[in-house]
Amino acid sequence: MHALSRRPLRARRLALVAAVVGVALTATACSSGSGSSATTAGSGGTSTTSNAPVTLRLGYLTNLTHAAPLVGLQQGIFAKNLPGNTTLQTSTYNAGPAEVTALLAGSLDAAYMGPNSAINAYTQGQRSIRIISGATSGGAALVVSPSITTASQLKGKTIATPQLGNTQDVALRTWLAKQGLTFPGPNGGSGEVDILPEDNATTLTSFEAGSIAGAWVPEPWATRMVAEGGGHVLVNEKTQWPNGLFSTTLLVVSTNFLTAHPAVVTDLLKGQLATTAFLNASPTQAQADANTELATLTGKPLKAGEVATAWSNMTFTNDPIASSILADLVHAKAAGFPTSDIAGIFDLGPINQVLIGEGKAKLNGA
Repeated sequence: MHALSRRPLRARRLALVAAVVGVALTATACSSGSGSSATTAGSGGTSTTSNAPVTLRLGYLTNLTHAAPLVGLQQGIFAKNLPGNTTLQTSTYNAGPAEVTALLAGSLDAAYMGPNSAINAYTQGQRSIRIISGATSGGAALVVSPSITTASQLKGKTIATPQLGNTQDVALRTWLAKQGLTFPGPNGGSGEVDILPEDNATTLTSFEAGSIAGAWVPEPWATRMVAEGGGHVLVNEKTQWPNGLFSTTLLVVSTNFLTAHPAVVTDLLKGQLATTAFLNASPTQAQADANTELATLTGKPLKAGEVATAWSNMTFTNDPIASSILADLVHAKAAGFPTSDIAGIFDLGPINQVLIGEGKAKLNGA
């Protein structure tokens, strides 16, 4: 049997600080944990070498690009695969840099996050995390006002991103540079296009009010800006990557937890694999599950049509798409964020052991 208890939601406003640290920039000594829950797993998973109680603290974002944790938790897939002595405690965030802060502070053991945030956690945390699986490819876009149809029309305009230094923030800066447009650096300054990091929900409101010209955001916010804000997609990020494949969401774990509880990490990965299989085999049910979980976390469900549209822009995969992560490192450096070597960031040994045991092909890291 699985016992599940949810704590009351705790909304906390993000406070953006000016310091710029790391590749994707933890620059936000802010945690936007909007909720948490604890699950005591049953006996479905592999037991650890000790029966001592273990708490696994898992972070994720309240975006559809994080469908794996949303659906895996709603379906009870993670609880089924974790050993009986493990309690799963979850926390939600608005954007990756806030998760990085929590990871580096020791408040999280594992997290679903974007590639730039994973790179930053690895470099700023002195290699204290590892990427152990992919989760989602795609599901991000630049949505702008209907009157804007070319990049040059963005001059003098303000474009929002979820948080300074997060994956979409770096993607916007990379694309603007390709268009020959200037913008403020991570430490501020001026440019032809202003970039405003803000909470996704605030971005939608700002767009509807006309105070920003658009935003580079993940799903479901891109779809909502079109459906509710009357905008249109100027750039689907898929068009910026070979074969339209790029990592949007990864699963990372702290090296301390991986070393101390390798069996628990293996069972977490079993949950990830099972969830990905469910997402791909039962998309209609998965969409409903993700929406139910989001409603619990945010207090309001999305429109079913918006979920379906956003879903069509995403691919759910356990492959971390290593080539796109290496490209993200280059993009972050070009955008003005400090960078360092990320050799060793991948540890796909645990997930490959599970895949081999299931008679499936291994994943390739970098």
